[in-house]
Amino acid sequence: MYSQVEHPAGGYKKLFETVEELSSPVTTHVTGRIPTWLRGSLLRCGPGLFEVGAEPFYHLFDGQALLHKFDFKEGHVTYHRRFFSYFKGVEVTDNALVNVYPVGEDYYACTETNFITKINPDTLETIKQVDLCKYVSINGATAHPHIENDGTVYNIGNCFGKNFAIAYNIIRIPPLQADKEDPMNKSQVVVQFPCSDRFKPSYVHSFGLTSNYIVFVETPVKINLLKFLSSWSLWGANYMDCFESNETMGVWLHVAEKKKGRLLNIKYRTSAFNLFHHINTYEDNGFLIVDLCTWKGFEFVYNYLYLANLRANWDEVKRHAEKAPQPEARRYVLPLNIDKADTGKNLVTLPYTTATATLRSDETIWLEPEVIFSGPRHAFEFPQINYKKYCGKPYTYTYGLGLNHFVPDRLCKLNVKTKETWVWQEPDSYPSEPIFVSSPDALEEDDGVVLSIVVSPGAGPKPAYLLILNAKDMSEVARAEVEANIPVTFHGYFKRA
Repeated sequence: MYSQVEHPAGGYKKLFETVEELSSPVTTHVTGRIPTWLRGSLLRCGPGLFEVGAEPFYHLFDGQALLHKFDFKEGHVTYHRRFFSYFKGVEVTDNALVNVYPVGEDYYACTETNFITKINPDTLETIKQVDLCKYVSINGATAHPHIENDGTVYNIGNCFGKNFAIAYNIIRIPPLQADKEDPMNKSQVVVQFPCSDRFKPSYVHSFGLTSNYIVFVETPVKINLLKFLSSWSLWGANYMDCFESNETMGVWLHVAEKKKGRLLNIKYRTSAFNLFHHINTYEDNGFLIVDLCTWKGFEFVYNYLYLANLRANWDEVKRHAEKAPQPEARRYVLPLNIDKADTGKNLVTLPYTTATATLRSDETIWLEPEVIFSGPRHAFEFPQINYKKYCGKPYTYTYGLGLNHFVPDRLCKLNVKTKETWVWQEPDSYPSEPIFVSSPDALEEDDGVVLSIVVSPGAGPKPAYLLILNAKDMSEVARAEVEANIPVTFHGYFKRA
């Protein structure tokens, strides 16, 4: 996992090159054998247009959204991609380049604003733009909703609370009912989390959910709303100016009871980090175990994701990354039952973790993590688990994209209990977030395959391919090669046929 692989040829620059959409799906060239049970579509989002005429985009999240789809049917694979319709608007952007998820029988592509885009998952056509503000009190919503097995969707976004102070609302969209009415019409706010700063919400990218609790991690990366509301184009040159850091707050963790919508009055605190992705959260004997992909410190990691940085030569890429916050996968343990008599003591009594939670005299609980993965400037990011069976439950395995100085150059499997790792890596190959797909009759947590789009600008004739790995040992099962370059994708969803 710590292999210091070098990339002097700079093949990663292909991830940030403009491509054209396809008029119809193309057949891929398959090597290896695709499991016959693997039927459905892998949908992925990312930027595909990095300049308009002579006008370049500057940040990784500025590029025009492109929707990708790999279709699996009886061992054959096709690839298709389309740009979203260009919605011309002057307000907050609707550039849905981050993720795709289902609501009821519909599919939506999203970024982190109040606008989500309804798509046809078969043709990739854009059906309509939906403004979440019209349904529920929220200014934006994350691209990482939680979707329960019955179809219930939970998400979080900031909002204006009492006296125009900022707060964070958890919203719930129920599953499709017999009346077939759009579940969006029935969305409601479940609970409101307070904000550490009345006027500056923290940037929030994901949150934790178990069967009984909601966990919100409030980081020191703040959005200056005055700048934000006067910023014309959201991910434009002036969007990054809306972020600032609170250098003294550290990190605050908030917990609410999911069914009652009741806030727990427990003040969990820890030292500063950036957070984009929760790995998983679960309950155990009066504790919440919260596993996170963190970046140490209060400086915003997105400051390092300007395209000029990412497209630089390898030595320059490394130089930038050395200054950036350092990545670390961590486990935090939050005690739910607090006794004031325990002031000064570590409240964590679980035998399998070194994480601590100390009750202080001011009634805050200071958390110290257990490190579950750490490598010098090597991140375990874009984590995925066997979500359908293990989200919110005790689990063993997570799959991640290995970032080497921000360059994605390997796929990793991590045993969160033993910290054992398995790695897939090839020279001059740049994968994307690994998506776990469970085999239909799986008995074990890691029985299935892992799907990832790999860009391989090196010697081979095919510039990109879809990689299928055995989820147990990360060995290659098959690949489906495409005659076209595929730029960077962020997140995606496997829709079973």
